[in-house]
Amino acid sequence: MIVGTLKEIKNHEYRVGLTPESVHELVAHGHDVIIETGAGGGIGADDAAYISAGGRIAASADDVFDQAALIVKVKEPQPEERKKLKAEQVLFTYLHLAPDPEQTKDLMASGATCIAYETVTDAHGHLPLLKPMSQVAGRMSIHAGATHLEKVSGGRGVLLGGVPGVAPAKVTIIGGGVVGFNAAQMAAGLGADVTILDRDPEALERLGTYFEARAKTRFSNRANLAECVSQADLVVGAVLVPGAAAPKLVSRDLLSTMKPGAVLVDVAIDQGGCFETSKPTTHADPIYIVDGIVHYCVTNMPGAVARTSTYALNNVTLPHTLNIAEKGWQKAISDDPYLRDGLNVWNGKVTCAPVAQNLNLPYVPAEDAIAGAH
Repeated sequence: MIVGTLKEIKNHEYRVGLTPESVHELVAHGHDVIIETGAGGGIGADDAAYISAGGRIAASADDVFDQAALIVKVKEPQPEERKKLKAEQVLFTYLHLAPDPEQTKDLMASGATCIAYETVTDAHGHLPLLKPMSQVAGRMSIHAGATHLEKVSGGRGVLLGGVPGVAPAKVTIIGGGVVGFNAAQMAAGLGADVTILDRDPEALERLGTYFEARAKTRFSNRANLAECVSQADLVVGAVLVPGAAAPKLVSRDLLSTMKPGAVLVDVAIDQGGCFETSKPTTHADPIYIVDGIVHYCVTNMPGAVARTSTYALNNVTLPHTLNIAEKGWQKAISDDPYLRDGLNVWNGKVTCAPVAQNLNLPYVPAEDAIAGAH
């Protein structure tokens, strides 16, 4: 199979779908890999590294779209990329379709088979292709929050860990999953006063056992959420409903109870955000202020640490990329029910139930796609 990867064009996105090591692995399995020139520049991999791995360099994105049967990316295809997709192609990348009707419409119109990293599951019901980026984003959320608490960034002028004789910042983390756990690790490690909110008693027990006195846990109901948010210097939104839009947990009214210059970091922004006042931002222009509260809502946070993120992502995506290239997408998702969960769009139809529900579109089960493709 001809497998292609592109230079990402989203604002300040430096990750790349395939590392040279992944290209080497695909080539060793007999596949032809084509890489857009400069695609790996953001991770320190020049064209020569890809050629040395056995890949071919394409002069433009058009060349990749013209030749590749399987296109491996990182971020959702941008409008100009969606226009180039063909019905016979397979797209394997992050999509986050639930809050994005325009992208969904374009992918449906393309006729392409679109498999989303973020809805691929495993035997435990976890999201293994989302996990490494959630780990990165969780850790980065504390970096970003600490930076924007500085007065020069519009924040309160508070040092996250405090100093002897001065209290540390109060950090509220909404959601105790992968993002929340990693955010709490970083915040607690810096000496902040950390509270983690979650609705799952088992998750709260795990977090309590791990952090002991280094972080507090609270059950996430309206009263506890309002209390913790109002007292916080930094709030990290770390909620996830797989495949679906994030619930709006912090209302605009609640902002009025917060300290002026407090910071919200919405890691759920890829799925629409969990703060009512959230709107997507970029690394070039990462923050805006609503009612005196600093909002950081960058949709591709891990892109800033592109090398770490790309290698972490390839560690988990490569086995599936090989599977699709070896078997073709129909047999790959027929044999692997966990990869099947990643199928979001096929033949102009939505095959992910939460996406269909959020966007009020007809839903076609992935099993119908397998049958219809034969």
